[in-house]
Amino acid sequence: MNATGHELNGRALFWWRWMIVVTALLILGGLTMVTAPALIHQLSGMLLLSSPESITAFGEAAAGYIALVHAVLGAVMVGWGVTILLVLLGPFRRASREAWLILSISLTAWFIPDTGFSLWSGFWQNAAFNTVLAVLYAIPLAATRGSCLKRDV
Repeated sequence: MNATGHELNGRALFWWRWMIVVTALLILGGLTMVTAPALIHQLSGMLLLSSPESITAFGEAAAGYIALVHAVLGAVMVGWGVTILLVLLGPFRRASREAWLILSISLTAWFIPDTGFSLWSGFWQNAAFNTVLAVLYAIPLAATRGSCLKRDV
């Protein structure tokens, strides 16, 4: 328990565990982007360009650069996921108002520009993926809002 004696319990604890699982999957996805470039090329080609061979068809130099970008993005996802995990395991578990705000603001700061650019550039598939991930966090954040925000700070 924290200094005010608050800690998540009941339904809030279920949603906290839910976010732990989603975050572990986020970290795993990022690690896959770094460690399995061929698989990521095929998945990206299929999802974004309708063919698993699309990225390699750009040529060796372009495919190599795309692999670099995927690896860097994957590493950023790992770092962001680890940060989210540490917030969840520490202050969020103690029903910290600041932890709830950190997660909510961080997810919003990612979702709006990433999804906006995806839609603007015609890659609705990435916007759809972003929306699924955002909902996987938004539901538990909404469910734990009262536990974290409706207490004296």
